[in-house]
Amino acid sequence: MAEVFRGLNILETLKESIESNTFSDVKDAVEDLLISRLNLAVVGDRGDEKACFMNSLRGLCSGDEGAAPSPSPLAPEEVAGYPNPKHPDFRLWDLPPVPTTSSLEPEGYMNRVKFLRYNAVFMAFTQSPQPNSVELFLEARSLQRHTVYFILLASATDTEKSLEEKRKASLEVLTSQGVTQPKIYLVSPSTLEKFDFPVLVGDMYRDLPEVRAHALVLALPTFTSTQVTQKKEVFKAVVWAAASLSGGMSTIPVPMVASMVDSSVAVRVLTKAQLSLCLDDESVERLARQRGIEPTRLKGLRTCVLSVEVSKGEVKKRLAVAEKDLATVSSKLVELVMPRHIRSVSRSFAAMLQALNSAIDEMAADAEKIVVTALGK
Repeated sequence: MAEVFRGLNILETLKESIESNTFSDVKDAVEDLLISRLNLAVVGDRGDEKACFMNSLRGLCSGDEGAAPSPSPLAPEEVAGYPNPKHPDFRLWDLPPVPTTSSLEPEGYMNRVKFLRYNAVFMAFTQSPQPNSVELFLEARSLQRHTVYFILLASATDTEKSLEEKRKASLEVLTSQGVTQPKIYLVSPSTLEKFDFPVLVGDMYRDLPEVRAHALVLALPTFTSTQVTQKKEVFKAVVWAAASLSGGMSTIPVPMVASMVDSSVAVRVLTKAQLSLCLDDESVERLARQRGIEPTRLKGLRTCVLSVEVSKGEVKKRLAVAEKDLATVSSKLVELVMPRHIRSVSRSFAAMLQALNSAIDEMAADAEKIVVTALGK
């Protein structure tokens, strides 16, 4: 747990807010962590690979409701947004390909597609990056936009050898046009756990502002064990923030704080965890279809009640048990994270911390089993 506290800078901000009695900042932090406000854009030709990639980022297949269609019905210059059905504040944007037949004015293209409003942009291609795309990339870098990434999307006919050859040729193109330390990520649109996409996610997590990085981790579908661990650690921050609004802090006359601090907050956190870890029935069934596995096999791996359904009754029961069993919560932990002047009212904080952390651990364990069984990793 201490590693989580040290690793997430937002917890330091929360602690300072508590010590200065600015509890509205804590409430805002809870909302920021629960609401995945994130806009990602994909630039490139509108083919099967791009559509499949955009669907996979949202945990969808081509036939699912809300999936990006291929061939695309969009006009050449049209921009289309695709919300994530599980995380409506996470939206993907299909941007038109960069023109190749005429001289490009990067600023004009960026203005037309509102390039700077996106938290990150993928420059997608299946053969080699076009010169004008590289020019656009360099213009973005000159504007201090460092969350722009070249991705080579694998086609059905590609082999690992052909992809490496394409990567090598593409790196030469980037170098010849003045890109320093060029990087190209190989991505399998339908199986994101393959090739370089997990590395890309790690680089994005480092490059994005902290709250946006957390939003990225929580909104992406779960396809590796590493992701399960990352999601669990982010939820530890969410749990700490939610617990910080509990107990004695709810008695302080700050508007809306008292109404936030009850079992409904815990339900919100755990519902978010269930969806983020892809434990709900719809996500498990979709993963089973994608991997050719009987859905009941994956569903049977969910041993935590909350993995199957997050109910207010179950949450209240867990909070009540934690209240009666505070001896399991280290007094050292309470002293570490709670300011001295409110330690005496930390009972509810400790109860919520214990109940929610225990639930997150159990749900993450279920997600780990499903990932290992479905993906063999």
